[in-house]
Amino acid sequence: MGFIGMLAKTAARGRVARFGLIAAVLFVAACSTVYRNHGYVPTEQDLALIEVGVDTRETVNEKIGRPSASGLLNDVGWFYVQSRWAYRGAFEPREIDRQVVSITFAESGRVENIERFGLERGKVVPISRHVTESNVKGLSLIQQLLGSFGRVGPAAFAGD
Repeated sequence: MGFIGMLAKTAARGRVARFGLIAAVLFVAACSTVYRNHGYVPTEQDLALIEVGVDTRETVNEKIGRPSASGLLNDVGWFYVQSRWAYRGAFEPREIDRQVVSITFAESGRVENIERFGLERGKVVPISRHVTESNVKGLSLIQQLLGSFGRVGPAAFAGD
């Protein structure tokens, strides 16, 4: 084998090595976890703008907006829902967190309670509260919103 043959063989090995390196990088990148948030939950700073007993549905709408399509508006109050999903390669997406913010209104139309709920060990727990009463309206609704944790597929959020 001559000098040119040895160069060709070395070049072929270099191409194979580069191809292997590129394939390994692509494989690692495909297996990395991607996180996506669905829905909207106001931040603590946004909620601090709302005064219990002072603000109305209209002023809350101006300050933080109405719940999105994944939230809920009803006579009891407004419920903002946000889920965080982990996507890892070819595996099925997994819901890793869900929060609900509940803003309830008195019959006068003024804000009565503001609460943030999450899940801890499968149970609904309040994370923060700004309340005038200790009785939480719509708790069973919040339990339903959080109770399906991990059982709602990402197809339900295809519009996001």
